[in-house]
Amino acid sequence: MQKLVATAFVLFAAMASALAQPAPSPDALKDAALKDLAPTGKLRAAINFGNGVLAQKGPNGEPRGITPDLATALAKRLGVPVEFVRYEAAGKVFDGAPNNEWDIGFIAIEPVRANVIEFSPPYVIIEGTYMVRKDSPLREVDDVDKPGIKISVGLKSAYDLYLTRSLKHATLVRAAVGGGAAGIELFVRDKLDATAGVRQPLEIFARDHPEMRVMAGHFQEIRQAMGTPKGRLAGAAYLKAFIEEMKANGFVADALQRSGQVAVVVPPVK
Repeated sequence: MQKLVATAFVLFAAMASALAQPAPSPDALKDAALKDLAPTGKLRAAINFGNGVLAQKGPNGEPRGITPDLATALAKRLGVPVEFVRYEAAGKVFDGAPNNEWDIGFIAIEPVRANVIEFSPPYVIIEGTYMVRKDSPLREVDDVDKPGIKISVGLKSAYDLYLTRSLKHATLVRAAVGGGAAGIELFVRDKLDATAGVRQPLEIFARDHPEMRVMAGHFQEIRQAMGTPKGRLAGAAYLKAFIEEMKANGFVADALQRSGQVAVVVPPVK
């Protein structure tokens, strides 16, 4: 009994000591995050032009849209300049993470990617769906996963990764260079049965090509997030708080509206 009392006293003392320690100051948290997110003295932000919902090119090729807006706001908060590292496909952004090409990226949450990237909560949700020819017998999303059906995708895109693990019968044909646009080009050139991609770019293409049709349903909700290379835990914690604040104060919704991306969902703050 005396041993139990003594043990309980030691545990209580340890807990009391821990509780007595002051919480890290906001400045201390910022300094730790700064070392993770801007180790070179600037915030290197990966911008993926392959997804038109997230980034567009201005008249002089400058990045515009929700992702450069978020990167610029984060750099301002950290007190460092921002440098945009430009890519044409999400797969290329992913490949750059272990090579120390960027400090923050804007990329969809996927289990395979989580091995090399620390993700924030999602700041926008977009749909992955199919485009087919107007006279295609494939009418619904569930019709596509059949033997003999060939689907084009952008290599290492979020929908490539998702369909790779979920399709049981159809075959994926991957466009090795570029993102969704390359997948569409492959679909048209090789006369494949369908192309998978983000809804908005597919609908833009279909509007200019009336012989094409985008399916009403979707096979995936793509959760777009900010990320930083694996192991940068202080930076990841800072990104989590930053994204939740940007959703809560309306920054994300306003940035999407400014760039004309109104048919997307901003997920709730957790």
